[in-house]
Amino acid sequence: MSFARTCSVTLVGVEGVVVEVQADLEPGVAAFTLVGLPDKSLTESRDRVRAAVVNSGNQWPQKKLTVGLSPASVPKSGSGFDLAVAAAVLGAAERIDPRVLADIVMIGELGLDGRVRPVRGILPAVLAAADAGYEQVVVPECAATEASLVPGISVLGVRSLRQLIAVLADEPVPDEEPDQPGRPDPLLAGLRLPGTGAATGVHGAGTAQPDHGHDLADVVGQTSARTAVEVCAAGGHHLFLEGPPGAGKTMLAERLPAVLPRLTRQESLEVTAVHSVAGLLPPGKPLIDTAPYCAPHHSATMQALVGGGQGIARPGAVSLSHRGVLFLDEAPEFGGQVLDALRQPLENGTVVIARSAGVVRFPARFLMVLAANPCPCGRFTQRDTLCECPPSAIRRYQARLSGPLLDRVDLRVEVDRVTRAELAACGTPGESSATVADRVRTARERAAARLAGTPWRTNSEVPGRELRSRWHPVPGALDEAERGLERGALTARGLDRVLRVAWTVADLAGHDRPGAGDVALALQLRTGVPRGVPMTVGAAP
Repeated sequence: MSFARTCSVTLVGVEGVVVEVQADLEPGVAAFTLVGLPDKSLTESRDRVRAAVVNSGNQWPQKKLTVGLSPASVPKSGSGFDLAVAAAVLGAAERIDPRVLADIVMIGELGLDGRVRPVRGILPAVLAAADAGYEQVVVPECAATEASLVPGISVLGVRSLRQLIAVLADEPVPDEEPDQPGRPDPLLAGLRLPGTGAATGVHGAGTAQPDHGHDLADVVGQTSARTAVEVCAAGGHHLFLEGPPGAGKTMLAERLPAVLPRLTRQESLEVTAVHSVAGLLPPGKPLIDTAPYCAPHHSATMQALVGGGQGIARPGAVSLSHRGVLFLDEAPEFGGQVLDALRQPLENGTVVIARSAGVVRFPARFLMVLAANPCPCGRFTQRDTLCECPPSAIRRYQARLSGPLLDRVDLRVEVDRVTRAELAACGTPGESSATVADRVRTARERAAARLAGTPWRTNSEVPGRELRSRWHPVPGALDEAERGLERGALTARGLDRVLRVAWTVADLAGHDRPGAGDVALALQLRTGVPRGVPMTVGAAP
Protein backbone atom coordinates (compact mmCIF):
# COMPACT_ATOMS: atom_id res chain seq x y z
CA MET A 1 0.00 0.00 0.00
CA SER A 2 1.45 3.38 -1.03
CA PHE A 3 -0.93 5.51 1.01
CA ALA A 4 -1.05 6.37 4.71
CA ARG A 5 -2.69 9.00 6.86
CA THR A 6 -2.46 10.32 10.38
CA CYS A 7 -3.60 13.50 12.13
CA SER A 8 -2.23 16.71 13.58
CA VAL A 9 -3.69 20.01 14.81
CA THR A 10 -3.45 23.59 13.56
CA LEU A 11 -4.31 26.48 15.88
CA VAL A 12 -6.53 29.43 15.03
CA GLY A 13 -6.01 31.67 18.04
CA VAL A 14 -6.49 29.34 21.00
CA GLU A 15 -8.90 27.08 19.12
CA GLY A 16 -7.56 23.97 17.41
CA VAL A 17 -8.62 22.35 14.14
CA VAL A 18 -7.76 18.70 13.58
CA VAL A 19 -5.95 18.24 10.25
CA GLU A 20 -5.59 14.93 8.43
CA VAL A 21 -2.06 14.44 7.08
CA GLN A 22 -2.08 12.16 4.01
CA ALA A 23 0.97 10.74 2.23
CA ASP A 24 0.89 9.11 -1.20
CA LEU A 25 3.79 7.42 -3.07
CA GLU A 26 3.68 6.94 -6.84
CA PRO A 27 6.20 5.72 -9.38
CA GLY A 28 8.06 8.55 -11.06
CA VAL A 29 10.82 11.07 -10.58
CA ALA A 30 11.70 11.48 -6.90
CA ALA A 31 9.99 14.65 -5.64
CA PHE A 32 8.33 15.90 -2.45
CA THR A 33 5.18 18.02 -2.84
CA LEU A 34 3.34 19.51 0.13
CA VAL A 35 -0.20 20.82 -0.49
CA GLY A 36 -3.01 22.15 1.69
CA LEU A 37 -2.33 25.88 2.30
CA PRO A 38 0.94 25.52 4.26
CA ASP A 39 2.82 28.62 5.42
CA LYS A 40 6.57 29.21 5.08
CA SER A 41 7.57 27.34 8.24
CA LEU A 42 5.41 24.38 7.23
CA THR A 43 6.78 24.33 3.68
CA GLU A 44 10.28 24.06 5.10
CA SER A 45 9.24 20.86 6.89
CA ARG A 46 10.02 18.94 3.69
CA ASP A 47 13.75 19.36 4.31
CA ARG A 48 13.48 18.82 8.06
CA VAL A 49 11.47 15.62 7.67
CA ARG A 50 13.74 14.18 4.98
CA ALA A 51 16.89 14.78 7.07
CA ALA A 52 15.24 13.46 10.25
CA VAL A 53 14.10 10.24 8.56
CA VAL A 54 17.52 9.57 7.05
CA ASN A 55 19.41 10.40 10.26
CA SER A 56 17.09 8.11 12.20
CA GLY A 57 18.43 5.13 10.23
CA ASN A 58 15.59 4.81 7.73
CA GLN A 59 15.60 4.96 3.94
CA TRP A 60 13.87 7.85 2.20
CA PRO A 61 11.52 6.59 -0.54
CA GLN A 62 12.86 7.41 -4.01
CA LYS A 63 9.44 7.98 -5.57
CA LYS A 64 7.06 10.80 -6.26
CA LEU A 65 5.78 11.80 -2.82
CA THR A 66 2.71 13.97 -2.25
CA VAL A 67 1.68 15.03 1.26
CA GLY A 68 -1.74 16.62 1.61
CA LEU A 69 -3.13 18.53 4.59
CA SER A 70 -6.90 18.23 4.78
CA PRO A 71 -9.13 20.24 4.99
CA ALA A 72 -7.26 22.17 2.32
CA SER A 73 -9.32 25.33 2.86
CA VAL A 74 -7.93 25.95 6.37
CA PRO A 75 -4.56 27.77 6.49
CA LYS A 76 -1.87 25.70 8.24
CA SER A 77 1.08 27.20 10.08
CA GLY A 78 3.91 26.25 12.36
CA SER A 79 6.38 23.41 12.60
CA GLY A 80 4.16 21.17 14.72
CA PHE A 81 3.20 19.07 11.66
CA ASP A 82 6.71 17.61 11.24
CA LEU A 83 6.07 14.51 13.33
CA ALA A 84 2.79 13.69 11.56
CA VAL A 85 4.30 14.23 8.12
CA ALA A 86 7.24 11.93 8.90
CA ALA A 87 4.95 9.22 10.27
CA ALA A 88 2.64 9.41 7.24
CA VAL A 89 5.60 9.16 4.85
CA LEU A 90 6.98 6.12 6.69
CA GLY A 91 3.51 4.58 6.69
CA ALA A 92 3.20 5.03 2.93
CA ALA A 93 6.67 3.47 2.56
CA GLU A 94 5.44 0.51 4.68
CA ARG A 95 8.04 1.10 7.39
CA ILE A 96 5.09 1.48 9.78
CA ASP A 97 1.71 -0.21 9.51
CA PRO A 98 -0.63 2.48 8.09
CA ARG A 99 -3.54 1.10 10.10
CA VAL A 100 -1.76 2.00 13.34
CA LEU A 101 -1.42 5.65 12.32
CA ALA A 102 -4.99 6.39 11.32
CA ASP A 103 -6.40 7.25 14.77
CA ILE A 104 -3.39 8.96 16.34
CA VAL A 105 -2.84 12.73 16.60
CA MET A 106 0.83 13.76 16.40
CA ILE A 107 2.22 17.15 17.38
CA GLY A 108 5.89 18.06 17.36
CA GLU A 109 8.78 19.61 15.45
CA LEU A 110 11.64 17.50 14.12
CA GLY A 111 15.28 18.43 14.27
CA LEU A 112 17.60 17.38 11.47
CA ASP A 113 19.00 14.66 13.74
CA GLY A 114 15.54 13.20 14.39
CA ARG A 115 14.96 14.63 17.84
CA VAL A 116 11.42 15.82 18.61
CA ARG A 117 11.21 19.41 19.74
CA PRO A 118 8.25 21.00 21.56
CA VAL A 119 6.03 23.63 19.97
CA ARG A 120 3.79 26.28 21.44
CA GLY A 121 0.12 25.55 22.01
CA ILE A 122 0.31 21.89 23.04
CA LEU A 123 -2.58 22.16 25.50
CA PRO A 124 -5.16 23.77 23.16
CA ALA A 125 -4.09 21.35 20.41
CA VAL A 126 -4.70 18.32 22.63
CA LEU A 127 -7.99 19.82 23.81
CA ALA A 128 -9.09 20.10 20.17
CA ALA A 129 -8.09 16.48 19.53
CA ALA A 130 -10.08 15.32 22.54
CA ASP A 131 -13.14 17.32 21.46
CA ALA A 132 -12.89 15.70 18.01
CA GLY A 133 -13.07 12.24 19.60
CA TYR A 134 -9.43 11.14 19.39
CA GLU A 135 -8.06 9.12 22.28
CA GLN A 136 -4.31 8.95 21.51
CA VAL A 137 -1.81 11.76 20.99
CA VAL A 138 1.94 11.78 20.47
CA VAL A 139 3.81 14.85 21.74
CA PRO A 140 7.42 15.73 22.58
CA GLU A 141 8.60 14.15 25.81
CA CYS A 142 9.13 17.47 27.58
CA ALA A 143 5.53 18.54 26.75
CA ALA A 144 3.86 15.30 27.89
CA THR A 145 2.98 16.79 31.30
CA GLU A 146 1.16 19.68 29.66
CA ALA A 147 -0.72 17.35 27.30
CA SER A 148 -1.70 15.11 30.23
CA LEU A 149 -3.80 17.93 31.69
CA VAL A 150 -6.56 16.96 29.25
CA PRO A 151 -8.67 14.17 30.79
CA GLY A 152 -9.67 11.03 28.90
CA ILE A 153 -6.81 10.96 26.40
CA SER A 154 -3.73 8.74 26.21
CA VAL A 155 -0.47 10.69 25.85
CA LEU A 156 2.78 9.26 24.46
CA GLY A 157 5.85 11.43 24.96
CA VAL A 158 8.78 10.70 22.64
CA ARG A 159 12.23 12.24 22.51
CA SER A 160 13.14 11.22 18.97
CA LEU A 161 11.67 9.90 15.75
CA ARG A 162 13.53 6.63 16.34
CA GLN A 163 11.57 6.06 19.53
CA LEU A 164 8.26 6.75 17.80
CA ILE A 165 9.02 4.32 14.97
CA ALA A 166 9.98 1.63 17.48
CA VAL A 167 6.77 2.08 19.48
CA LEU A 168 4.51 2.03 16.40
CA ALA A 169 6.37 -0.90 14.79
CA ASP A 170 6.39 -2.89 18.06
CA GLU A 171 10.19 -2.95 18.22
CA PRO A 172 12.58 -2.42 21.15
CA VAL A 173 12.58 1.27 22.05
CA PRO A 174 16.11 2.73 21.80
CA ASP A 175 17.53 4.84 24.62
CA GLU A 176 18.54 8.34 23.70
CA GLU A 177 21.81 9.64 25.08
CA PRO A 178 21.06 12.02 27.95
CA ASP A 179 22.38 15.54 27.86
CA GLN A 180 25.31 16.45 30.04
CA PRO A 181 24.09 17.48 33.52
CA GLY A 182 24.08 21.19 34.14
CA ARG A 183 23.71 22.12 30.48
CA PRO A 184 20.48 23.63 29.12
CA ASP A 185 18.15 21.27 27.32
CA PRO A 186 18.53 22.01 23.57
CA LEU A 187 15.01 20.74 22.96
CA LEU A 188 13.61 23.75 24.82
CA ALA A 189 15.52 26.28 22.73
CA GLY A 190 13.18 28.59 20.85
CA LEU A 191 10.07 27.41 22.68
CA ARG A 192 9.45 30.88 24.07
CA LEU A 193 8.70 33.76 21.78
CA PRO A 194 11.38 36.48 21.76
CA GLY A 195 10.53 39.15 24.29
CA THR A 196 8.26 37.05 26.51
CA GLY A 197 10.52 36.98 29.53
CA ALA A 198 10.07 38.57 32.91
CA ALA A 199 10.74 42.07 31.54
CA THR A 200 7.42 42.11 29.69
CA GLY A 201 5.42 42.62 32.89
CA VAL A 202 3.76 39.19 32.91
CA HIS A 203 3.98 37.67 36.37
CA GLY A 204 2.30 34.97 38.39
CA ALA A 205 2.01 32.49 35.53
CA GLY A 206 2.48 29.01 36.84
CA THR A 207 3.27 30.10 40.39
CA ALA A 208 2.68 27.15 42.66
CA GLN A 209 2.54 29.14 45.92
CA PRO A 210 0.97 32.51 46.76
CA ASP A 211 3.21 35.53 46.29
CA HIS A 212 4.32 36.32 49.83
CA GLY A 213 6.50 39.17 48.60
CA HIS A 214 3.47 41.40 47.97
CA ASP A 215 1.18 41.72 50.98
CA LEU A 216 -1.55 44.28 51.62
CA ALA A 217 -0.11 44.74 55.10
CA ASP A 218 2.75 46.66 53.45
CA VAL A 219 0.37 49.41 52.31
CA VAL A 220 0.37 52.33 54.75
CA GLY A 221 -2.99 54.03 55.29
CA GLN A 222 -5.18 54.25 52.17
CA THR A 223 -8.34 52.93 53.81
CA SER A 224 -10.55 53.92 50.89
CA ALA A 225 -8.24 52.36 48.30
CA ARG A 226 -7.92 49.13 50.30
CA THR A 227 -11.71 48.89 50.50
CA ALA A 228 -11.95 49.46 46.75
CA VAL A 229 -9.39 46.70 46.10
CA GLU A 230 -11.40 44.29 48.26
CA VAL A 231 -14.67 45.11 46.50
CA CYS A 232 -12.89 44.91 43.16
CA ALA A 233 -11.61 41.39 43.92
CA ALA A 234 -14.89 40.13 45.39
CA GLY A 235 -17.05 41.13 42.43
CA GLY A 236 -14.61 41.26 39.52
CA HIS A 237 -15.06 45.02 39.08
CA HIS A 238 -12.68 47.33 37.23
CA LEU A 239 -10.81 49.93 39.27
CA PHE A 240 -9.40 53.41 38.62
CA LEU A 241 -6.83 54.77 41.10
CA GLU A 242 -5.98 58.47 40.84
CA GLY A 243 -3.44 60.17 43.01
CA PRO A 244 -0.01 61.79 43.24
CA PRO A 245 3.20 59.82 42.61
CA GLY A 246 4.38 57.71 45.51
CA ALA A 247 0.94 57.36 47.12
CA GLY A 248 0.83 53.56 46.63
CA LYS A 249 -1.21 53.01 43.45
CA THR A 250 1.23 50.46 42.02
CA MET A 251 1.59 48.74 45.40
CA LEU A 252 -2.17 48.21 45.59
CA ALA A 253 -2.37 46.85 42.04
CA GLU A 254 0.53 44.43 42.57
CA ARG A 255 -1.15 43.01 45.66
CA LEU A 256 -4.53 42.48 44.02
CA PRO A 257 -3.72 39.01 42.53
CA ALA A 258 -2.92 37.67 46.00
CA VAL A 259 -6.44 38.60 47.12
CA LEU A 260 -8.18 36.88 44.20
CA PRO A 261 -9.37 33.27 44.68
CA ARG A 262 -7.44 30.44 43.05
CA LEU A 263 -8.56 29.50 39.59
CA THR A 264 -10.97 26.62 39.10
CA ARG A 265 -9.96 23.68 36.92
CA GLN A 266 -11.79 25.08 33.89
CA GLU A 267 -10.34 28.55 34.41
CA SER A 268 -6.84 27.07 34.80
CA LEU A 269 -7.16 25.28 31.47
CA GLU A 270 -8.35 28.49 29.77
CA VAL A 271 -5.44 30.54 31.15
CA THR A 272 -2.89 27.79 30.47
CA ALA A 273 -4.06 27.48 26.86
CA VAL A 274 -3.50 31.20 26.23
CA HIS A 275 -0.05 31.17 27.84
CA SER A 276 0.85 28.01 25.95
CA VAL A 277 0.07 29.68 22.61
CA ALA A 278 2.11 32.71 23.71
CA GLY A 279 5.07 30.55 24.78
CA LEU A 280 4.93 31.68 28.41
CA LEU A 281 4.52 28.38 30.24
CA PRO A 282 7.43 27.76 32.63
CA PRO A 283 9.14 24.35 32.28
CA GLY A 284 8.03 21.83 34.87
CA LYS A 285 4.84 23.72 35.82
CA PRO A 286 2.44 23.50 32.90
CA LEU A 287 -0.80 24.29 34.77
CA ILE A 288 -1.45 27.89 35.85
CA ASP A 289 -3.67 27.83 38.93
CA THR A 290 -3.22 31.41 40.19
CA ALA A 291 -4.54 34.64 38.73
CA PRO A 292 -2.04 36.06 36.20
CA TYR A 293 -0.84 39.65 36.41
CA CYS A 294 0.14 41.68 33.36
CA ALA A 295 1.46 45.25 33.48
CA PRO A 296 2.45 46.45 29.99
CA HIS A 297 4.43 49.66 29.53
CA HIS A 298 2.54 52.73 28.35
CA SER A 299 4.45 52.61 25.04
CA ALA A 300 2.70 49.32 24.13
CA THR A 301 1.06 49.25 20.71
CA MET A 302 -2.51 48.21 20.02
CA GLN A 303 -1.31 44.80 18.79
CA ALA A 304 0.69 44.28 21.98
CA LEU A 305 -2.30 45.19 24.15
CA VAL A 306 -5.24 43.50 22.41
CA GLY A 307 -3.37 40.97 20.23
CA GLY A 308 -2.61 40.62 16.56
CA GLY A 309 0.64 41.27 14.73
CA GLN A 310 1.87 40.24 11.32
CA GLY A 311 1.19 36.71 10.15
CA ILE A 312 -0.52 34.56 12.75
CA ALA A 313 -2.32 36.67 15.36
CA ARG A 314 -0.82 36.32 18.81
CA PRO A 315 -2.56 36.97 22.15
CA GLY A 316 -2.01 40.41 23.64
CA ALA A 317 -1.82 41.65 27.20
CA VAL A 318 -5.60 41.54 27.66
CA SER A 319 -5.60 37.81 26.86
CA LEU A 320 -2.47 37.08 28.90
CA SER A 321 -4.31 38.60 31.88
CA HIS A 322 -7.43 36.46 31.26
CA ARG A 323 -8.96 35.52 34.65
CA GLY A 324 -6.37 37.80 36.25
CA VAL A 325 -5.33 41.44 36.53
CA LEU A 326 -4.39 43.89 33.76
CA PHE A 327 -2.64 46.89 35.31
CA LEU A 328 -2.21 50.00 33.17
CA ASP A 329 0.10 52.33 35.07
CA GLU A 330 0.28 55.93 33.88
CA ALA A 331 -2.90 55.25 31.91
CA PRO A 332 -3.13 58.73 30.30
CA GLU A 333 0.26 58.11 28.67
CA PHE A 334 -1.17 55.23 26.61
CA GLY A 335 -2.37 56.07 23.10
CA GLY A 336 -6.00 57.10 22.84
CA GLN A 337 -6.82 54.47 20.21
CA VAL A 338 -5.02 51.82 22.26
CA LEU A 339 -7.15 52.54 25.33
CA ASP A 340 -10.38 52.75 23.36
CA ALA A 341 -9.63 49.32 21.88
CA LEU A 342 -10.30 47.95 25.38
CA ARG A 343 -14.00 48.74 25.16
CA GLN A 344 -15.00 45.51 23.41
CA PRO A 345 -13.12 43.09 25.70
CA LEU A 346 -14.35 44.98 28.78
CA GLU A 347 -17.93 44.35 27.69
CA ASN A 348 -17.74 40.93 26.00
CA GLY A 349 -14.82 39.19 27.68
CA THR A 350 -13.31 38.24 24.30
CA VAL A 351 -11.10 39.82 21.65
CA VAL A 352 -12.00 39.27 18.00
CA ILE A 353 -9.16 40.01 15.56
CA ALA A 354 -10.16 40.09 11.88
CA ARG A 355 -7.53 39.40 9.24
CA SER A 356 -7.70 38.61 5.55
CA ALA A 357 -6.87 34.98 6.33
CA GLY A 358 -9.67 34.65 8.85
CA VAL A 359 -10.98 35.71 12.24
CA VAL A 360 -9.19 34.86 15.48
CA ARG A 361 -10.91 34.93 18.86
CA PHE A 362 -9.01 35.14 22.16
CA PRO A 363 -10.52 35.05 25.67
CA ALA A 364 -10.07 38.31 27.58
CA ARG A 365 -12.15 38.37 30.76
CA PHE A 366 -9.78 40.28 32.98
CA LEU A 367 -9.92 42.66 35.90
CA MET A 368 -8.59 46.06 34.77
CA VAL A 369 -6.82 48.47 37.12
CA LEU A 370 -6.03 51.96 35.82
CA ALA A 371 -3.61 54.25 37.63
CA ALA A 372 -3.12 57.92 36.79
CA ASN A 373 -1.70 61.12 38.19
CA PRO A 374 -4.14 64.01 38.61
CA CYS A 375 -2.09 66.29 36.35
CA PRO A 376 1.14 66.27 34.31
CA CYS A 377 3.28 67.15 37.35
CA GLY A 378 1.27 64.84 39.61
CA ARG A 379 0.85 67.30 42.50
CA PHE A 380 -2.66 68.59 41.85
CA THR A 381 -5.02 67.96 44.80
CA GLN A 382 -7.91 69.76 46.40
CA ARG A 383 -6.00 70.35 49.65
CA ASP A 384 -2.51 71.37 48.46
CA THR A 385 -1.37 74.18 46.18
CA LEU A 386 1.89 72.59 45.03
CA CYS A 387 0.74 72.10 41.42
CA GLU A 388 1.98 74.63 38.88
CA CYS A 389 0.11 73.21 35.88
CA PRO A 390 -2.35 75.61 34.21
CA PRO A 391 -6.01 74.53 34.30
CA SER A 392 -6.00 73.93 30.54
CA ALA A 393 -3.10 71.46 30.86
CA ILE A 394 -4.89 69.62 33.66
CA ARG A 395 -8.05 69.34 31.57
CA ARG A 396 -6.14 68.06 28.54
CA TYR A 397 -4.27 65.52 30.66
CA GLN A 398 -7.41 64.15 32.30
CA ALA A 399 -9.27 64.10 28.94
CA ARG A 400 -6.83 61.51 27.61
CA LEU A 401 -9.01 58.91 29.33
CA SER A 402 -12.20 58.97 27.28
CA GLY A 403 -15.62 59.10 28.86
CA PRO A 404 -16.82 55.82 27.29
CA LEU A 405 -13.80 54.00 28.73
CA LEU A 406 -14.23 55.44 32.23
CA ASP A 407 -17.95 54.64 32.08
CA ARG A 408 -16.96 50.97 31.96
CA VAL A 409 -14.91 51.31 35.17
CA ASP A 410 -16.93 50.42 38.26
CA LEU A 411 -14.78 51.91 41.03
CA ARG A 412 -12.96 55.25 41.07
CA VAL A 413 -10.88 56.11 44.13
CA GLU A 414 -8.61 59.03 44.89
CA VAL A 415 -5.42 57.84 46.56
CA ASP A 416 -4.19 60.53 48.95
CA ARG A 417 -0.58 61.36 49.68
CA VAL A 418 0.79 59.39 52.64
CA THR A 419 1.46 61.64 55.62
CA ARG A 420 4.52 61.67 57.85
CA ALA A 421 2.46 60.53 60.81
CA GLU A 422 1.19 57.47 58.93
CA LEU A 423 4.71 56.49 57.85
CA ALA A 424 6.12 56.98 61.34
CA ALA A 425 3.28 55.14 63.09
CA CYS A 426 4.47 52.14 65.05
CA GLY A 427 1.08 50.58 65.52
CA THR A 428 -0.18 47.33 64.11
CA PRO A 429 -0.04 47.05 60.29
CA GLY A 430 -3.11 46.83 58.14
CA GLU A 431 -4.89 43.61 57.31
CA SER A 432 -2.83 41.05 55.41
CA SER A 433 -3.67 39.72 51.98
CA ALA A 434 -4.64 36.36 53.51
CA THR A 435 -7.26 37.97 55.77
CA VAL A 436 -8.78 39.97 52.93
CA ALA A 437 -8.64 36.94 50.61
CA ASP A 438 -10.76 34.95 53.09
CA ARG A 439 -13.49 37.60 53.00
CA VAL A 440 -13.26 37.78 49.22
CA ARG A 441 -13.63 34.01 48.94
CA THR A 442 -16.67 34.05 51.25
CA ALA A 443 -18.29 36.83 49.21
CA ARG A 444 -17.67 34.96 45.97
CA GLU A 445 -19.24 31.84 47.44
CA ARG A 446 -22.36 33.84 48.35
CA ALA A 447 -22.53 35.24 44.82
CA ALA A 448 -21.97 31.79 43.28
CA ALA A 449 -24.80 30.31 45.36
CA ARG A 450 -27.13 33.10 44.24
CA LEU A 451 -26.09 32.76 40.58
CA ALA A 452 -26.26 28.94 40.54
CA GLY A 453 -27.86 27.69 37.34
CA THR A 454 -26.89 30.80 35.36
CA PRO A 455 -23.92 31.32 33.01
CA TRP A 456 -22.47 34.00 35.35
CA ARG A 457 -20.11 33.52 38.27
CA THR A 458 -19.42 37.02 39.57
CA ASN A 459 -21.57 40.10 40.07
CA SER A 460 -19.71 42.05 37.39
CA GLU A 461 -20.81 39.55 34.71
CA VAL A 462 -24.55 39.74 35.39
CA PRO A 463 -26.43 41.90 32.86
CA GLY A 464 -28.26 44.85 34.34
CA ARG A 465 -31.56 43.61 32.91
CA GLU A 466 -31.25 40.39 34.91
CA LEU A 467 -30.28 42.23 38.09
CA ARG A 468 -33.31 44.49 37.86
CA SER A 469 -35.76 41.69 37.05
CA ARG A 470 -34.55 38.69 39.09
CA TRP A 471 -32.61 40.00 42.10
CA HIS A 472 -34.13 43.05 43.74
CA PRO A 473 -32.49 45.26 46.39
CA VAL A 474 -34.25 46.50 49.51
CA PRO A 475 -37.21 48.74 48.51
CA GLY A 476 -36.09 52.35 48.24
CA ALA A 477 -32.38 51.49 48.24
CA LEU A 478 -31.89 52.76 44.67
CA ASP A 479 -33.65 56.11 45.12
CA GLU A 480 -30.44 58.14 45.33
CA ALA A 481 -28.89 56.33 42.34
CA GLU A 482 -32.03 56.85 40.25
CA ARG A 483 -32.01 60.57 41.08
CA GLY A 484 -28.41 60.65 39.84
CA LEU A 485 -29.60 59.11 36.57
CA GLU A 486 -32.27 61.79 36.19
CA ARG A 487 -29.72 64.58 36.81
CA GLY A 488 -27.33 63.10 34.25
CA ALA A 489 -24.67 62.25 36.85
CA LEU A 490 -25.06 58.57 35.94
CA THR A 491 -25.66 56.86 32.61
CA ALA A 492 -27.89 53.81 32.25
CA ARG A 493 -24.75 51.68 32.12
CA GLY A 494 -23.46 53.47 35.19
CA LEU A 495 -26.66 52.69 37.11
CA ASP A 496 -26.30 49.01 36.26
CA ARG A 497 -22.69 49.05 37.46
CA VAL A 498 -23.68 50.76 40.72
CA LEU A 499 -26.21 47.97 41.28
CA ARG A 500 -23.55 45.31 40.60
CA VAL A 501 -21.15 46.93 43.05
CA ALA A 502 -23.93 47.20 45.62
CA TRP A 503 -24.52 43.45 45.41
CA THR A 504 -20.79 42.88 45.93
CA VAL A 505 -20.76 45.16 48.98
CA ALA A 506 -23.77 43.27 50.32
CA ASP A 507 -22.01 39.94 49.80
CA LEU A 508 -18.95 41.19 51.68
CA ALA A 509 -21.14 42.53 54.50
CA GLY A 510 -23.23 39.36 54.70
CA HIS A 511 -26.48 41.01 53.65
CA ASP A 512 -29.12 39.04 51.79
CA ARG A 513 -30.00 42.08 49.64
CA PRO A 514 -28.34 45.46 49.07
CA GLY A 515 -29.67 48.13 51.40
CA ALA A 516 -29.45 51.90 51.21
CA GLY A 517 -26.02 51.85 52.89
CA ASP A 518 -24.66 49.32 50.38
CA VAL A 519 -25.93 51.38 47.44
CA ALA A 520 -24.56 54.60 48.97
CA LEU A 521 -21.10 53.03 49.32
CA ALA A 522 -21.34 51.74 45.76
CA LEU A 523 -22.24 55.25 44.55
CA GLN A 524 -19.34 56.72 46.50
CA LEU A 525 -16.95 54.19 44.99
CA ARG A 526 -18.39 54.75 41.54
CA THR A 527 -18.42 58.56 41.42
CA GLY A 528 -15.74 59.47 43.94
CA VAL A 529 -18.13 62.00 45.50
CA PRO A 530 -18.33 61.72 49.33
CA ARG A 531 -21.81 60.80 50.53
CA GLY A 532 -21.22 60.55 54.27
CA VAL A 533 -20.78 56.77 54.19
CA PRO A 534 -17.78 55.17 55.91
CA MET A 535 -15.36 53.82 53.30
CA THR A 536 -15.37 50.39 54.86
CA VAL A 537 -17.15 47.25 53.78
CA GLY A 538 -20.31 46.56 55.74
CA ALA A 539 -21.37 50.12 56.44
CA ALA A 540 -24.56 50.36 58.39
CA PRO A 541 -27.64 50.35 56.12
